[in-house]
Amino acid sequence: MKGEKEMGKIGKKEERKDKYHGVYFLIFVVCLYIVLAFIEPDNVIKSLKSSETLLIEIVPVILLVIFFMGIMNYIVNPKTIRKYVGEGSGIKGWLLSISAGILSHGPVYVWYPLLKDLRNHGMRIGLIAAFIYSRAIKIPLLPLMIYYFGFMFVVLLTIYMIIAAVIQGKIIEIVIE
Repeated sequence: MKGEKEMGKIGKKEERKDKYHGVYFLIFVVCLYIVLAFIEPDNVIKSLKSSETLLIEIVPVILLVIFFMGIMNYIVNPKTIRKYVGEGSGIKGWLLSISAGILSHGPVYVWYPLLKDLRNHGMRIGLIAAFIYSRAIKIPLLPLMIYYFGFMFVVLLTIYMIIAAVIQGKIIEIVIE
């Protein structure tokens, strides 16, 4: 009982540390921009305009990811996540992770919060790596690839990328855990 309370306190301290990492990073970036504004004001303005354009492009995707995270937190409980993509999920977890990676769209970094949320609920780290790796397979671009490189090349490359996603995931699991 006492050990559980100690673990709870340690977990809350780590949660608080994680909570402020983003704020510290934002303060660092703002300070960096202020310093650079004195050295290279034109480039800072160009950079801010580029950031504004990028932000406008990714806001719809971020909203979609937040929407999915809300639905997942409301409908799917951690026990279900552990069942399908947690320890012991087996080949079902790999297939689910790779399929979701292939079907996902938008910049990869907008998926990071969702993947972190899934990780906190018990998703295997290797399946996260497989998800990210399999995002290289883009279904809308397959016909274009077939046009330029031929059907057999695209089929073999796609199979190779799926196998590589599993290998990457296994390596990540071995190295990290």
